[in-house]
Amino acid sequence: MSETRTETPRPAESGGPLAGYRVIEAGTLIAGPFCGQLLGDFGAEVIKVEDPRHGDPMRGWGTRTADGTALSWPVIARNKRSVTCDLRSERGQQLMRDLIATADVLVENFRPGTLERWGMGYDELRAINPGLVVVRVTGYGQTGPYASRAGFGSVGEAMGGVRYISGEPDRAPSRIGITLGDSLAGTFSAYGAVMALLARERTGQGQVVDTAIYEAVFALMESLIAEWQHAGHRRERTGPILPGVAPSNVYPTADDSQIIIGANRDTVFVRLCEAMGRPELGTEGPYVTHEGRGEHQTELDELIADWTRTQAADDVLETLHEAGVPAGLIYTAEDMLADPHFAAREAITTLTHRTLGDFSMQNVTPKLSGTPGALRWVGPELGEHNDEVYGGLLGLDEATRRQLADDGVI
Repeated sequence: MSETRTETPRPAESGGPLAGYRVIEAGTLIAGPFCGQLLGDFGAEVIKVEDPRHGDPMRGWGTRTADGTALSWPVIARNKRSVTCDLRSERGQQLMRDLIATADVLVENFRPGTLERWGMGYDELRAINPGLVVVRVTGYGQTGPYASRAGFGSVGEAMGGVRYISGEPDRAPSRIGITLGDSLAGTFSAYGAVMALLARERTGQGQVVDTAIYEAVFALMESLIAEWQHAGHRRERTGPILPGVAPSNVYPTADDSQIIIGANRDTVFVRLCEAMGRPELGTEGPYVTHEGRGEHQTELDELIADWTRTQAADDVLETLHEAGVPAGLIYTAEDMLADPHFAAREAITTLTHRTLGDFSMQNVTPKLSGTPGALRWVGPELGEHNDEVYGGLLGLDEATRRQLADDGVI
C-alpha cells in the first residue's frame, strides 16, 4: 500500500511557508473550504467557523462507511480547527469580529450581501483589521447582473464552458465526476489570498479577493473564445479525443484493461510505429505529418487498437515505456494505493481518524524543497476547538463560554 504515516502536532508546531498566518474560514461545502484546505496544507492556522446546530453540510455529504461516517469531511477539513458560532445572532457576530481582528485572512462563500447584512462588510472589517485579506467565493462574483443569484459549482461549470465540451458527442453534456468548479474556485482563491498577502508586505493593507466559480472554470478554457471570434469554430463534445490531434486516445488490451497513449508529436509517433513493428507508418504515407494524422484520426486509432488488443496491458506499457512513448493505465483508487511511484513520492499519506483508524488521502501538492506543506490531522469534530480558540485566543473565561453555549451562540 502506498502510504506514509504522519503524526499530529499542535498547530503552532506546523511548518510550511504559511506558518504564522491565521485564516478564519466561514465557508461551507467545497468552494470556500477547499481554499482553506490548501492554505492549511502549507502551514496556515485555519479556524473553521460552523453553525452550532448543524455544522458544515460536508460533514454528512458524499460516500459513507457502514456505520455512517462521511468520508469527504476528514479530507476537506484536514489541518483545521473547528469552532461553532451562530453568525445570525448579534453575540455571534461580535465573536466573529473578535476572531477576525486576530486574523490575516477571512474566507467566505456566502451569497453577496450576507456579510454586509451581518455588519461585517469589507469596510467594517477593514476598520478593525486594516491588513485583513477577505476572500469571497461565489457563483458569479460580487458584481454584475447575476451577482445575487444562487450559484453552485455545476452551474459555474456550465457557464464557464467546460460542461458543453465534456462527454460523448451524441449525448447530453456530462459532469466531470468531481466537483471541478468548486475546487477550481477554491484553488484560485488560495492563489489570490497568497498574492494579496504578498502585496500586504509592501503596502501594509489588505484587500478583497473576489472569485467567481464560473470565471475559475473559464480560466481553463484555452483559446475557446479566440477560436470562435476569429475562426468561427465552436468546440464540441468529442469523448476521449481531441479532433485533429492523433494519436491520443484510449486503447483496449487483451486483458480487458484500457490504456492511454499520447503520441501525436512527430518524433514520438515514429517511436510508436517502431514499437508496434510498423516503422513505415512513421516515415511514409498519410500519417507522417501532424495534419495527416489528424485527417485520418479514426483509421489511425483503429490501427493502434488492433495492436494493443493483442497483448496484456503490462506488456504493451512495458514496450511503450522502453520506446519513450507516453502511455499509462487509467487509474482507480486501488491502482493508486498499489503503485510504487505514488509510494516513492509519498503522494498518498495516512493520518489517524478517531473511529476509523488509519485514514489515507492525497498528500500536499506541489512539493516545496525548503518549506514543504504537511498534513497534521483529519477534519475535526463540530466545535472541538471552542475552548482552545475562545478561551486561549480570545480570553473568554469558562463561565462566559458556558453561557454562550447554553444560549446557542456557540
